[in-house]
Amino acid sequence: MIYDINLGLGTVLLILIAIAVSAIRILREYERGVIFMLGRFWKVKGPGLVLVIPGLQQMVKVDLRVVTMDVPSQDVISRDNVSVKVNAIVFFRVVAPEKAIIQVENYMVATSQLAQTTLRAVLGKHELDEMLAERERLNLDVQQILDAQTDAWGIKVTNVEIKHVDLNETMVRAIARQAEAERERRAKVIHAEGEKQAAEALLAAAEMLSREPAAMQLRYLQTLTQVAGERSSTIVFPVPVDLLKSVVGEFPRPDANPRQS
Repeated sequence: MIYDINLGLGTVLLILIAIAVSAIRILREYERGVIFMLGRFWKVKGPGLVLVIPGLQQMVKVDLRVVTMDVPSQDVISRDNVSVKVNAIVFFRVVAPEKAIIQVENYMVATSQLAQTTLRAVLGKHELDEMLAERERLNLDVQQILDAQTDAWGIKVTNVEIKHVDLNETMVRAIARQAEAERERRAKVIHAEGEKQAAEALLAAAEMLSREPAAMQLRYLQTLTQVAGERSSTIVFPVPVDLLKSVVGEFPRPDANPRQS
């Protein structure tokens, strides 16, 4: 009789020990446990040692670390009707574990699907040039929209980065031709601007020389000095008409009538 009682107490003690061991849970620093009491939300526990009563309570672990999610390549048609493939990366973390478990069935899948649709919707409103040149602004637009929509799930979207914008070969060649034409246009504009500035400088110099006839002669003699220094057998140099008039004017013309005596 005593043996049976001792055996029964030992069995009960083993059961209690097994229950106590199964009730002990250890959560890491970045983990939280969402506790349900008889199917109803009770509280969020952790990190450290957590006791969960078997049969009465259930615990769902939630990771609070930043999740790096790769958004698959999406077919996007830009506002100027150019088809491109775009993929991105979304960085987010859980800030309210109870919402992430209660409000949505699987917050990872839901965030991934929402990121894909948001990426297509946002990029479809912009032209191809904006996708290639203004990625920072597009990243911010997608991040703000995702963050606003996932706030009810207890998720904070910290950053969105567009990785690649893939174009077909025809569009790549068209962009290359456009860039080449743009460079040629800039070269012609710069050349025309230089010609304009040179013409303005020559006009100012001509006006300055025209104020004093001697200045033109000095400039002529200076040019002769420069040409004389070159090693050439024949030099053809124009003579200004004003200079000839000043020289010829000192002598009488051959056909001038002599004075009558």
